[in-house]
Amino acid sequence: MLGLKLPTDPRWVNIVEKNIDEILTDHAYCEQKAASTAISLIVGFPEYTELVSEMTALAREEMGHFKMVHDRIIARGQTLGRDRKDLYVVELLKFFPKGGSRSTQLVHRLLYAALIEARSCERFRLLSEELKDKELADFYHKLMISEAGHYTMFLKFARQYGDRQEVDRKWEALLENEASIMKDLGTKETIHG
Repeated sequence: MLGLKLPTDPRWVNIVEKNIDEILTDHAYCEQKAASTAISLIVGFPEYTELVSEMTALAREEMGHFKMVHDRIIARGQTLGRDRKDLYVVELLKFFPKGGSRSTQLVHRLLYAALIEARSCERFRLLSEELKDKELADFYHKLMISEAGHYTMFLKFARQYGDRQEVDRKWEALLENEASIMKDLGTKETIHG
């Protein structure tokens, strides 16, 4: 369903299990950045009424997820660590050329967001199936369902606001690029890395 060209090596979960506090901190910031992305789409493209409505709801939902992750960090007797650069996102955002029309920029941003949500969904599925901590596994199962909805929403908007055939070509090319990025990742206790 997600269309990802290179699945995450299941051994990534072993790295996560040894570093739960680190993954939770990274995850909290991923949720905060997702909310920021939704807000930036509202600010950048206010004339797209349906997008603004959906991004308003998404920003609220993502901040709710941030709170849920932060509450888990606190319950574990930890504090939220510092944010780190997400090398996955840094590399991914190099794919499309800068500039172009506003509609092209919007489609590119929506495709990036769809792919980030798809990879998060895939990672959350692995965590939900493989983590020994069943409470945390259930938590990630619920979030996996939510991320799948976000992925499809962003892809739907990209297809709605751009030429469908061109958007689908760009989506396939982006998926191929993401697979090449993922070959060098999956060795750290981060959601995408």
